[in-house]
Amino acid sequence: MKILLNVYGAVHALIAALFAAAALVLIAIAARIGWDALTANVDATAAQQIIEAVGLLAAAVVALQISQTVAEEEVLRGTYISGPTRVRRFLSRFLVVVVVALVIEGLVATFKAVHEDLVHLLYAAALLLSTGAVLAAWGVFVKYNRAAEELEPEAMREVKEEDREVKQEEDEAKGRRRA
Repeated sequence: MKILLNVYGAVHALIAALFAAAALVLIAIAARIGWDALTANVDATAAQQIIEAVGLLAAAVVALQISQTVAEEEVLRGTYISGPTRVRRFLSRFLVVVVVALVIEGLVATFKAVHEDLVHLLYAAALLLSTGAVLAAWGVFVKYNRAAEELEPEAMREVKEEDREVKQEEDEAKGRRRA
């Protein structure tokens, strides 16, 4: 069984690395689009390219955050999402990035629709409304999950202890790099 768990850890590490690589590719593409916009005529087309680059950067942030979350939660900590504290923490880390990225993407879509075709404004509005629904649902989840956490105070203590251990390991690693 221990071998199987190690395989899961390795697969999670690979997934985290692939998300990080995807983020780097998106950053490179956004930089290229931004550079092209800056070296061309500064006009409405350049503005649209910059807005597109911002959308790509938002997607890159999501990919990088997912990479970091998977690496920290599944590889570094090797935890299993079973208790309410861990579920809330994992989902919160993930959803905060997704919601911010969706809002940015909704704003990008709104700007593009206003400048290109107003029919697309409906899609931007739908994206922003659905993002609001995700945010509201997340709030409800956190509220009810908080009550479940109070039934398991030992789980919260375990998570906080893990946080202290991970922070200590990170501080030690930084100290070794400086030396």
